[in-house]
Amino acid sequence: MSATDNKKKSIPVAPVPPAGVPVNLLSSVAPPSELPNFVTASPVLQKPSVIVPVSQSVQPAAGDHAVIDSSQQETFSPAIPPNKGEPTLPIRSPEDSQATQSPEPPSTPEIDKIGDIMPGSGLLTWMKGAVSSGGILQRVAEKAKSSVDTMITTLDPQMKEYLKSGGDLYIVVASDKEVKVSPIREAFQTVFGKATVVGEAAQSDVTAAQPVGYAAAYAAAKQRIAHVRSTCAHLTNNVPVLAIESYLQETVSDRWYEISLVLLSQPSLGIELQLQSQGTPVPAAAVAALLAATPADYAHAQTGYALTIGSVMADSLHVPHTEWQEATTGVSRREILSLAARSLAGSYKKLLAISAAET
Repeated sequence: MSATDNKKKSIPVAPVPPAGVPVNLLSSVAPPSELPNFVTASPVLQKPSVIVPVSQSVQPAAGDHAVIDSSQQETFSPAIPPNKGEPTLPIRSPEDSQATQSPEPPSTPEIDKIGDIMPGSGLLTWMKGAVSSGGILQRVAEKAKSSVDTMITTLDPQMKEYLKSGGDLYIVVASDKEVKVSPIREAFQTVFGKATVVGEAAQSDVTAAQPVGYAAAYAAAKQRIAHVRSTCAHLTNNVPVLAIESYLQETVSDRWYEISLVLLSQPSLGIELQLQSQGTPVPAAAVAALLAATPADYAHAQTGYALTIGSVMADSLHVPHTEWQEATTGVSRREILSLAARSLAGSYKKLLAISAAET
């Protein structure tokens, strides 16, 4: 018998109703056949990795084969299990757990404040120590202060004297003229950082109004310092006093120069410093005019002339008597005195360091 005949025989055929009986369409439909089953039996599992809560402690012996019944196999459920979110651990042997467990990081002590690792009472003490020890914080602070001071003095140049006044150095200039006091103050504040420089009026009546030669200028400067110390009772021998005296010097025949002598005296330390400034050339005709203006019976004719070189040069150049050096050479008297005083201040600072080291 062929396969076609078998298929035909397996199909049920509905009975044909007799003639004259109404036909029911539903009765002619064959009953449904059994649906095929595609679900296969689950295989036997060995050492299943069933996730259980931490509270449970299941430790099967190594090498044992656990057989799970199909009735106990987990089935899918759309509901959230009651242990959702609880930490779970895989079922492993103690040896596997020790092998795979990650080492714990070394314990570090908890630091509540910076004072636990640094001496002092905290951050403020550390900052104070870093600034006072001369480290980077001190350099940053000094740089910031210098920038602020530069901005202030640029906006108001008169604030420079206020910002740099003070400190341990106090100097008196034997003159009340700002053209002499200002360059001395600037020079000493540049060298020492901070210095208080004041001027006191002083007169010299032992030499001519315009000294000629170094000896006459030195005598006039000494007289000015002595006058200041005698009139200012608050000055002691420990206070340095500085005097400036301008004089004429003939280097060769008819070659004249105006030079300023800067003299500093501090008797308590036995210090007396002398320094000559840069010379400004003076025409021989101007010196001849001074000689002609000096009377023959002038009391100090041996030490110089009755008129100053500044008055003669100012009349000749039609400038103030304090500006004739700049009109002649392009360098002002203030700049000349400032450079000379800076050199004198540097020498004075070295002497103070030597004196301090000896004591």
